[in-house]
Amino acid sequence: MAQFLDIPGQGLLQIAELFLAFLLCALIGVEREIRMKSAGLRTHTLVGVSAALFILISKYGFDNILVYGRVVLDPSRVAAQVVSGIGFIGGGVIFMRRDVVRGLTTAASIWFTAALGMACGAGLVVLAFATVLGYFIIMLAFPLLARRLPRSKKLPTEIQVSYQGGRGLLRTILVKCTDLRFSIDRVGLEQNRETGTAVEAIGFSPGEDHDIAPSKGDVTMTMLVRGKRPISHLVAAISDIDGVQEVGRVGGGSEFE
Repeated sequence: MAQFLDIPGQGLLQIAELFLAFLLCALIGVEREIRMKSAGLRTHTLVGVSAALFILISKYGFDNILVYGRVVLDPSRVAAQVVSGIGFIGGGVIFMRRDVVRGLTTAASIWFTAALGMACGAGLVVLAFATVLGYFIIMLAFPLLARRLPRSKKLPTEIQVSYQGGRGLLRTILVKCTDLRFSIDRVGLEQNRETGTAVEAIGFSPGEDHDIAPSKGDVTMTMLVRGKRPISHLVAAISDIDGVQEVGRVGGGSEFE
């Protein structure tokens, strides 16, 4: 074992750099695991340690073939390939569901973990610790700050919801809006039948009873809503209600999480 440690690039320093990458990237993975994201502890740890190993290989793995003045290698070429190659893993956790893009933050955290592992492999310990501190500030403190930022309540958004009639979903959807602190300015209902009729209620309030009898078949509801939170939060919440078939903004466009 000692003879292998004497080979350049396989000393205690490199082992310490790999262990540092393991430790710091595992911390990132723990945060993602607690939030129950698709890429958790194992993924982030593997990405970080692998990136660190790539950098160490690039720095020390070709010493035996270098000839002064004849063979010159650029260690930064592997770092550039890691940056572009990690996009395949990040792209795998991004998906779109009913007009809402999810997984962007998880993809960014994987990209960050790769950079963190590369910093450890390059021996940039101070930068590695500083970026980990910055990561937890971004993930833990920024959401609290974002809730306090003023948001315009003057521009309502119109969304359209298609759901199965006869299941009492109308009240569930409206209550979900109020739970997320969205106000409802107008609600329009249309029964999706050949002989169906359209019904519109102005100033619809989810806390009031209305003379709209539950009907069987599919129903399309159009709502004009406004609130402090991004409309994507409301779209995602309504999409998760059992019986809701489609949710989207009227007029096109997508909201990103």
